[in-house]
Amino acid sequence: MIAKVIVDVPANQTDRLFDYAIPEAWEEMIEPGMRVVVPFGPRKIQGFVIAVATDSEHDKLKEISEVKDVTPVLTKELLDLGFWLTEKTLCYAVSALQVMLPAAMKANVTKTVVHGNCQNEAATWHRMVANGGVKWDDFLSHFSHKELNRAIKNDELEVRYDVKEKTAPKTMLSITSVLTPEELSVEKEKMGSRALKQQEIMQYFVDHTGAVSYKELMGTLDTTRSTIKSLVSKSILKEEEVELYRDPYKGRSFKTSAPLELTDLQQQVISPILESIEIEKHETFLIHGVTGSGKTEIYLQSIHRVLEQGKEAIVLVPEISLTPQMVTRFKSRFGSEVAVLHSGLSRGEKYDEWRKIHRKEVKVVVGARSAVFAPFTNLGIIIIDEEHEGSYKQEENPRYHARDVAIKRGEQYRCPVVLGSATPSLESYARASKGVYKLLELLKRVNKQEMPSVSIVDMREELRSGNRSMFSNELYDKLKERLEKKEQTVLFLNRRGYSTFVMCRDCGFVVECSHCDISLTYHKINGTMRCHYCGHEEKFPTKCPECESEHIRFFGTGTQRVEEELTKILPEARVVRMDVDTTRRKGSHEKLLNQFGEGKADILLGTQMIAKGLDFPNVTLVGVLAGDAMLHLPDFRASEKTFQLLTQVSGRAGRHLLPGEVVVQSYTPEHYSIEMAADHDYQAFYQREMVTRKQFGYPPFYFLAMINVSHEELTKAVDVTEKITSFLKENLSPASVVLGPVASSIPRIKDRYRYQCMIKYKVEPKLHEKLREIQKHFSKEISRGGLQLTIDTQPYMMM
Repeated sequence: MIAKVIVDVPANQTDRLFDYAIPEAWEEMIEPGMRVVVPFGPRKIQGFVIAVATDSEHDKLKEISEVKDVTPVLTKELLDLGFWLTEKTLCYAVSALQVMLPAAMKANVTKTVVHGNCQNEAATWHRMVANGGVKWDDFLSHFSHKELNRAIKNDELEVRYDVKEKTAPKTMLSITSVLTPEELSVEKEKMGSRALKQQEIMQYFVDHTGAVSYKELMGTLDTTRSTIKSLVSKSILKEEEVELYRDPYKGRSFKTSAPLELTDLQQQVISPILESIEIEKHETFLIHGVTGSGKTEIYLQSIHRVLEQGKEAIVLVPEISLTPQMVTRFKSRFGSEVAVLHSGLSRGEKYDEWRKIHRKEVKVVVGARSAVFAPFTNLGIIIIDEEHEGSYKQEENPRYHARDVAIKRGEQYRCPVVLGSATPSLESYARASKGVYKLLELLKRVNKQEMPSVSIVDMREELRSGNRSMFSNELYDKLKERLEKKEQTVLFLNRRGYSTFVMCRDCGFVVECSHCDISLTYHKINGTMRCHYCGHEEKFPTKCPECESEHIRFFGTGTQRVEEELTKILPEARVVRMDVDTTRRKGSHEKLLNQFGEGKADILLGTQMIAKGLDFPNVTLVGVLAGDAMLHLPDFRASEKTFQLLTQVSGRAGRHLLPGEVVVQSYTPEHYSIEMAADHDYQAFYQREMVTRKQFGYPPFYFLAMINVSHEELTKAVDVTEKITSFLKENLSPASVVLGPVASSIPRIKDRYRYQCMIKYKVEPKLHEKLREIQKHFSKEISRGGLQLTIDTQPYMMM
């Protein structure tokens, strides 16, 4: 029997199937979708079995060295999906398969230097490698590469490759009874009045079946390890390793919640979804529902119907709104049927949640982008909440969009895919308007609550009237009023750190990162300036490095500075700050939100991680400190992102009985995206933005593809991008537009120069084929590590 394997070497030359002989002992066992360890050149690496065949066109085949799985980790459907991804995103097959597995299952190769066949007892390393070998790095800390290579050539030493998981299942030494309860009672009788502690333990196993840990048994019965051991030695009890799940929600109890009664409007929206579930028909629905309109309840009741049919459900939520609130809603409704996957979990916790899905111990997955690959085999529905979110697009290989993967899986399982948002992406809304998706609208809040009133403050006027503070007079008065009424406020600013840049007032010099063409952000807590692209840090200068003036100051405002200002002007206010800097530690996200939810803080100040998914009854004011911060970015979606963010953050106010107010501060208050967000008018914004997109030839009227080239030498980056641009201009149809070469909006990151070219097209049958040709042409230079070439067939990040 022959196994056709994709090896874990993401390179052009290895992006194909390799044949390996299956040792006789494993012939019955090996199936497609399993991970194996195979010899590849001088080393051993991990690979995926794609197919099993009876013959090969090659005469001499190497054998598989090790089988990593008892059952396939990837189903037939996921293997097919992997090859579809490879085609669609122009990535290597192994990259597409790896993205479907938790990080813990990616291979970790350890190299050990061991004795070869010709033992040289006189060699200085002889004793060092005598006991089962020595780690590669340890060996090279005593001897040179040259000595090692010479010894390997002489067959005196060899290198053993061990492929291990990065995280192993967690186990616990536990105690179980060898005997039945009846047999235990008989044994206990025989003891008479002797060994009362042993009898107590035996009685425990008469009353409780199953395994128990040493610690638990000793604690419950106030006994010792040696007493338990003596029963093990008599073969009454036995010790065994039992696998444990690392549960991120251990110790948390979730109150069971019952389905709520749907409003007439919700009923109209859920009916076609339930019908699609009943008749097993794949359709894509777009729920356009304002904030607080009850979309989550529709999701929950649709999933309930799917579970009644014995099927499974995937719910995707953006990483930042995977707040404890969202998890609690699903856990309260479906209890232990739910697995949760997101970046806040440790590697081991993610691995265990994935294994629960793989072993069919859960029916619902709630997670961020990669949860779309959950290894279910009987899907009944896939839901993508806040479908407009940019985090559903992966920015490294494979550069997929979770929405496309969900629709592909929905077709396979003949089940509905539900997209939901208060501010759908223009592409989705355009598809819904054309009938490609089915549009369902929820334009009223559930409890007939009014949308919050929004007032826009022109910060230019504030400056003219002499207010140099970061808070307008109106926002300051409303903050004070909320404190007096004991109501809560959410303040939003999409910039972390203390200030956005540091500049000399005399000569205009701006302190930039020495590795990237971007200004450093000042962080006051440790007095450093940090690059948010490469992590480079340096001390705040006391003098201007250019003209030695002492008038060097920070400009712009970050969340740290706002927090400091708040404590000055409202010393009585209790402030919770949430940004990347305050939520680095595990569990800190949840801790800060609980603090705010329990009323231990008056103001929640944060970046966009607080803009979505939060629902606090006592929040009646939302303040947006720089409503136009994103408007001036070099990105054709800047207006759309501004509108979405303002609408989302406004939606945090007045969600319950108390009415809400929103204050948006801006230096460009007349911009349509800000005015229309204030009116909660998605339709008007959609119509206006579509005119601009059509005029300049952007999605949804055109498709885009972006090629980014980076190199340590500027001339090389420009030269390669020029070659690619002229090749595409010659080989694509005249209707397609090729723009470039041009420097990226951040021309240098981590000492690498960045150039790009963009293709705009409506129909371009040869595009993928030509892009593959470009990849192949430059593959040698890429594998040497000098050149980096990324092709994105659906770019989202324009920077």
